[in-house]
Amino acid sequence: MALFQKKPDVSSNLPVYSLGLTKTLLIVGLGNIGKKYDGTRHNIGFAALDEVASNQGFDPWIEKKDLKCHITQKTVGDNRVILCKPTTYMNLSGEAVQALSHFYKIPLQQIVAVHDELDIPFGQIRTRTGGSSAGHNGIKSITQHMGEDYGRIRIGVGAETPMETSDFVLAKFSKDEQTHMNALLKETNAILTEYMYSAQLLSETRSFIF
Repeated sequence: MALFQKKPDVSSNLPVYSLGLTKTLLIVGLGNIGKKYDGTRHNIGFAALDEVASNQGFDPWIEKKDLKCHITQKTVGDNRVILCKPTTYMNLSGEAVQALSHFYKIPLQQIVAVHDELDIPFGQIRTRTGGSSAGHNGIKSITQHMGEDYGRIRIGVGAETPMETSDFVLAKFSKDEQTHMNALLKETNAILTEYMYSAQLLSETRSFIF
C-alpha cells in the first residue's frame, strides 16, 4: 500500500516554465555510472528516479557534462521538477548537486536525495530532513558541498551485511530481494509523486513494504 495517495498525472506536454510556478524542486538519485553497477544496492537511487521518470512521463534523460549529471525535467502541478543522476560516481555526488543548485538557483530546502541505507532493513523506506550521513559517501559529499538541511528518502538495503560493507552495497540484490523490487520502486514513486505536488517532505516518515 502506498504511503501517500497518488494524484492524477499531469500531461507530459506541459512546458518546463510557467508564470504560476511556485518552486523548482531538485530530486537527486545517488548511484554509480556504468552498466556494471546496474542492479546493485548502491544504485537504488538511480533505479528509483528511472521509475519516477517513466511513470510520470518525464522527457528522456540528457547528459549535462558541465553540470556533471544526467537530468530530465517537467512541470508537476505548480512545481518545476528536475531529476538528476550524477555522473561523478558516488563519492563526488555533491559536485553535481552544487552545480545544479547554483545554475538553477535552487535553495537547499528544495533538494531531496534518494539513496540506499544500510541501517534500514530491506523493504522499508524512511524520509527525513537533515541528519548525519551514517557513513554514506554520497550523502557525505552532498553535505560537504551544500550543508545538511536537505531532504532524504532512505531506501533500506539490509541491516545485516554478510560481507564487507563496500562489497555488499556494490553487489546486486539477491534473487529473493529482486522479487520485491517492483513493489519497493512503486512505493518510492508514490512518495516522490506526493513530494512533487506538495513540495513538502515530512521528517521521520516511515513506509513498510513487506
